[in-house]
Amino acid sequence: MKKITFLSAFAFAMIIGVKAQTPAAKVVNPNQAEIQFEETLHDFGNIKEGTQATFEFKFKNIGKEPLIISDVQRGCGCTTPVWPKEPIAPGKTAVVTATFDSNGRPGVFNKIVTVTSNGKTSSVVLTLKGFVENTPKPQPPVIQPTPPKP
Repeated sequence: MKKITFLSAFAFAMIIGVKAQTPAAKVVNPNQAEIQFEETLHDFGNIKEGTQATFEFKFKNIGKEPLIISDVQRGCGCTTPVWPKEPIAPGKTAVVTATFDSNGRPGVFNKIVTVTSNGKTSSVVLTLKGFVENTPKPQPPVIQPTPPKP
């Protein structure tokens, strides 16, 4: 009888322990801010090497609470993002500007910028792509020595 009581108590404790570790259902806020970009991919096509290729990714807060962009991460040092630091009111629009520096980077490029916010979708990836045409570097003129005069 003691064994059965002990085993029953042990089984009960295990069940309680497993239940305690199960995460609670995530509470969804129906009024939460929500970021909606007009487009998340921009193709520059062909650009000349040395171009500062800039694009404005337009977005709107379609939620019912202010949208706060907490961070914007660039994929590499050749891309520079600029974003609004103030909250975006419900129904209002703003832009995340991304600039790709093509200097010294000939060929195909595909750069990403990750926007993190308090929106229902907490992070959105924006992409810049295109092709940098190699610009030949001008060669300095060759100066011929003048022959000595007799």
